[in-house]
Order: sequence, then C-alpha cells, then structure tokens
Amino acid sequence: MEPRPFILAETNLKTIKATDYEVAVLPWGATEAHNYHLPYGTDSIQNEFITAQAASFAWDRGAKVVVLPNIPFGVNCQQLDIPLTINLNPSTQFQILKDIAGSLNGQGIKKLIILNGHGGNDFKQMIRELSAEFPEMFIGQIHWFMVDPHWDKYFDDLGDHAGEMETSIMMKIVPDWVLPMSDAGDGKSKKLKFKAREEGWLWAPREWTKVTPDTGIGNPEKSTVEKGEAFLNKVISKLSDFLVELANTDMKDKYVDQ
Repeated sequence: MEPRPFILAETNLKTIKATDYEVAVLPWGATEAHNYHLPYGTDSIQNEFITAQAASFAWDRGAKVVVLPNIPFGVNCQQLDIPLTINLNPSTQFQILKDIAGSLNGQGIKKLIILNGHGGNDFKQMIRELSAEFPEMFIGQIHWFMVDPHWDKYFDDLGDHAGEMETSIMMKIVPDWVLPMSDAGDGKSKKLKFKAREEGWLWAPREWTKVTPDTGIGNPEKSTVEKGEAFLNKVISKLSDFLVELANTDMKDKYVDQ
C-alpha cells in the first residue's frame, strides 16, 4: 500500500514540504476493557478507521488535512482496578495536548480538531485554556460517536460501552478481533439512584466495577456488521463534510449572525 499523504505516520518530509496542510486532526482513544468480547484497543481502532476514512474523502475534495497518530491512552481513573487498564489523568492529557498544539502553532498549522473516541475524555476546559495561550489557533473537539446522536435509527440497545453500537462497528472494522456473542457478557449495569441524575442535572463518574460486572454497558447480542456499516457511513460522511468546510473557512470569518 502506498503511503497516504493525509496520514502523518505514513507520509514523508518530501511530501510534507510540498503540501500546505490546513487542518490537523488528533484522534484520542483509550486502553480499557470492553466487555469480554472486544479488544482493549477498541476506542483507538475505531478512531483510526473513522479519522482515516473521513480524511481520505476530504482530501479527495481538495482539503489539505493531516491525521496525527492516535493517542492510545485516555482518562480511566475509575477503572484502575481492572487489569491492564491504562489511565492518563486530565492534567497529563492537558500537557500532551499543549505540546502538540504548540508544535503545530509554531509550524503554521492553525486549525486543530481532537477526534475523541472515549467517553471518559473531555477536552473542553483544556481547549479554553489553550485558546487563550494560542489565540491565533482554532481548536475544537468532536466526539465521533455523537456526530449522529440518533442511535435509535441504527441500534436496538443504546448502551454506551461495548454494547450493540461498538460491537457492530468492530464487526465491520476488525471482525477477526471480535469474539462470538456467546463469550460476551450481557452488559447489564447500574445507575446512580438520585432523582437529580434521572432529571439530568447531576453528573458523577461511574465506579466501573460497582456499576457493571463485565465492564459492558449495553447488550451486544443484536450486533451486526450491517448496523455498524450504516452508522459508520453516516458518521464518516458528516465528518468529511466538516473537514472540507473547516479547511475552506477563513478563521477571520468563522462566525455568522444569529
């Protein structure tokens, strides 16, 4: 396979010096258990596939996009009692992100999108701080799994971790790495008992092993390749459109009247 000029890890200095890259995309995943049947790298595998596909379509439409290597570790503070779960504290994430943004800023790449594939990651407050330090940069985050939030159009069970959605996608991307559904747990989980949580105005992190016995949240039983492909196609199409729009937008003219 020839190197793709929009994937930084594959391309070379000759190509890079001849290309005026406009947008950098930083995929950020995690390394954690995904029920019994999905690999620990599920978030990163999904990230890398989705980002590469979206960037490829955007590149073909003239957008000079470069995909940075995926960061494979995320915030897993409440899963450290699960073997080989690797945690990066938010403060560590901030330092990594700051160094990456500073590198790009100094090299003239002023548009950076973090493509997040892990529910425990949230870069919003970090971006606020970095935007003050690098005011000439546009930095944003996208949770790819929320690009089309209407999961009910694709899936029967709407659990958010190693359930039907993630399993269907992994069946499409790396089917040989997905164990049979007979090996998977049923993904039953508990929720905070407080009415405030039910009404949506209380949030607290989940203590993972107290919430779910198999690390899953959502039953993967009805997962299919077809469901995963349909959802992926929609997400990738919308992401590609956004990358083209971002590449073509003058940051001095990024706001419109309401």
